[in-house]
Amino acid sequence: MPDSADLPVKLKVSGLTKYFPVKQGLLQRTTAHIKAVDGIDFSIKAGQTLGLVGESGCGKSTIARLLLRLYIPDSGVIEFEGKDMADLSKNEMKEIRREIQIVFQDPYGSLNPRMTIGETIEEGLRILGLTAVERKIKTVQLLDLVGLSPYMAGRYPHQFSGGQRQRVGIARALSVNPSLLLLDEPISALDVSIQAQIINLFSDLQNQMGLSYLFISHDLNVVGHVSHMVAVMYLGKIMEYAKTETIFDNPMHPYTKALLSASPEPDPKHKAKCYLKGDVPSPINPPSGCRFQLRCPLVEPDCCKEEIPIAQISSDHMVRCRKIS
Repeated sequence: MPDSADLPVKLKVSGLTKYFPVKQGLLQRTTAHIKAVDGIDFSIKAGQTLGLVGESGCGKSTIARLLLRLYIPDSGVIEFEGKDMADLSKNEMKEIRREIQIVFQDPYGSLNPRMTIGETIEEGLRILGLTAVERKIKTVQLLDLVGLSPYMAGRYPHQFSGGQRQRVGIARALSVNPSLLLLDEPISALDVSIQAQIINLFSDLQNQMGLSYLFISHDLNVVGHVSHMVAVMYLGKIMEYAKTETIFDNPMHPYTKALLSASPEPDPKHKAKCYLKGDVPSPINPPSGCRFQLRCPLVEPDCCKEEIPIAQISSDHMVRCRKIS
């Protein structure tokens, strides 16, 4: 694998924003907006993984749906391999959707219970125009690729364990030969004993196929095992963005430190001492100034006045904090 600085950019997001209207009353008038994603910037290089981490409700899954154009951004630019997705025709967008696939959090909910596993995987293969015989062969190959036996193609989802169903979901995503996978909490619904197996599978697939990943999780410790870069998100904004080793060795934002404090650590003496207080504020009416101010142990009066831009600490480390910038 070449040095990461020499790798081409697979996906670039600039100024991405998505607000959802809150409607009330008999006439369903818009009275407020949920600021789910509020000016997000990041990029993913070919063959690498960006870990997007944060608490529930911070906007992580909304970003995944924006990338698939299941939601239309209010503003901002999404570039896939240098092409602005907003400028693409319907046919061009179909090609992009083949290149970008998603693996969902709930493997059972994402599979049709009335279809066998083989039929589920073959759905994607039909798009490629393969014959019936070619689809059967390819299905067997995909099952083998994700660690399942060929005879399992005739089984239904309820006949599989959670880990096996997630492997099926991965095989289905791979059936159309994508280059970027959006992994939306792909292991959070699995037993701890199975999580490591799925993480290792993602790593093996990336090495074999050169896949790029957006790995979405609320667990910074898990993200640290799979990611090259990490973006820490809070209430619709990125608080810290850096290489994975930088996030773990030199975290700067108090929120990043708090997430690390909440992660299991074999040696508690080496654990960062920064703990979260209170609950995440409503995204309908986030705090003025710094979004994290109500829970920050370092808060000062100036943190409440103006929105704080993200500051470049080094070539690959950015932090949104007045105390640092």
